[in-house]
Amino acid sequence: MSEKIRVDKWLWAVRIYKSRTASTDACKAGKISIGNSEIKPSYLVQSGQVLEVRKNGFSFLFKVIKPISKRVSAPEAILAYENQTSEDELQKFNSFYIGKNKAEIRDKGTGRPTKKERRDLEEYKLDFFDWDDI
Repeated sequence: MSEKIRVDKWLWAVRIYKSRTASTDACKAGKISIGNSEIKPSYLVQSGQVLEVRKNGFSFLFKVIKPISKRVSAPEAILAYENQTSEDELQKFNSFYIGKNKAEIRDKGTGRPTKKERRDLEEYKLDFFDWDDI
């Protein structure tokens, strides 16, 4: 008999989501599916199933190799699934992130931003990026 584990627990254990709550919320929001059907957090996954995970506007496909219930290190987590995401989607992911997170530079000798300057910077950044989608 093959081992089965809750999908929210497995997604957290293999480090696709940072917390179990985040993986549960993703399931409840309909961002995790098998085939064309959305699944609940209590759905039991087993070896061989392919999960579609929609995260931050990208669509990833993961094949369950080993159902694990405890969070493991990153090198061990990679052995528990096979990434079957298409090359086009991976290129979209890479092109979105590469070169986007450059450090902010301040003129030498100006010191740290004041509280007002920091708030103005955060407000300026929010105009260009919708943080609610994350």
